Amino acid sequence: MYNVLLTRRAQKEYEELTPSDLAKIDAALDRLQAELRPHGVKKLQGNIHRIRIGDWRIIYAIFDKDRVVLTGKLTRRSEDTYDGIKTLF
Repeated sequence: MYNVLLTRRAQKEYEELTPSDLAKIDAALDRLQAELRPHGVKKLQGNIHRIRIGDWRIIYAIFDKDRVVLTGKLTRRSEDTYDGIKTLF
């Protein structure tokens, strides 16, 4: 199993979630521990991936050597959702 960690930015976004959205995001983050590339995952570039949870997006990077999944962004889909993803990690 991999450890799922949040960047400072993702932690701030996590803390601002409504209770109903929090439940969905928590479930998805828990599943990432065992299944790094769940059905519907999209590889964005390099080791950076995204999964869709309704209209929410979880952008994360997989570091196999360290057995870590680092979540860089938790956000609703918008025009700038994927801007600057290289700078998240």
